[in-house]
Amino acid sequence: MAYNQNDQKNARRPSSGYKRRDPKEREQREKETKALALSNWIPRTSLGREVKDGNIKSIKEIFEKRLIIKESEIVDILVPNLKEEIMLIGGTPGKGGGKKRTPMRATTRMHEAGRRRTIHTFVCVGNEDGLIGYSYTKGKDMLSTLNKTRRQAKLNIFPIRRGCGSWECQCGTNHSIPFVMRGKCSSVHVKLIPAPKGLNLCADSEIKKILRLAGIKDMWIKSRGQTGTSINFLFAIINAFENLNAFKVNEDYISSVGLDEIKG
Repeated sequence: MAYNQNDQKNARRPSSGYKRRDPKEREQREKETKALALSNWIPRTSLGREVKDGNIKSIKEIFEKRLIIKESEIVDILVPNLKEEIMLIGGTPGKGGGKKRTPMRATTRMHEAGRRRTIHTFVCVGNEDGLIGYSYTKGKDMLSTLNKTRRQAKLNIFPIRRGCGSWECQCGTNHSIPFVMRGKCSSVHVKLIPAPKGLNLCADSEIKKILRLAGIKDMWIKSRGQTGTSINFLFAIINAFENLNAFKVNEDYISSVGLDEIKG
């Protein structure tokens, strides 16, 4: 019997026993695991006990009372629809001479015992409705560092003012920011400009992740400095958001731009 190469190509490979999980099934399993962990959660702070007992039902109450969040489970209970994004802050040389962006930044130091490697990660969380949190941490391995960064990002969550400060639009909705704001980190300076509805986000791909998590749909961004340093660029955007909350606004301007505070 003649041997045909096509028979070898068309032959069925033996099953390895690995079955690829459906994304919906994996998401449902993660939700069940998260719900089980919250039900078994034992609070260690007075704020955590009040949240679990139901005395505090909204994260807006925490911001109004200026309380400090020291447990990430508090945010998981009060903001169940929280989403996260792992920022691409690292890079490796590409085949064509470019740079392939990676979710971790590795640094190496020389010691007497040899080289010691440190992993840096940057994570942003938000509910796409006026809440944003961030964290930049380091560790010895990728998994533990990423988990630590996720927990810390929830502890650093804060509200963002939204509105329509564009003179071209003046619709009074919360699709953009209420006024022009600046932020900086090291040599990077950014300027956030309100944009009319329908323009979308005119920014870098990593910056768009932060804006979407914050619930901003239309915005212009101007930047100068060493923006290739992605960490400083991200921190400059965060600094602009923090400055946005520091400005005092009178009642007439609030009604004209439709300034939206965080909702419970």
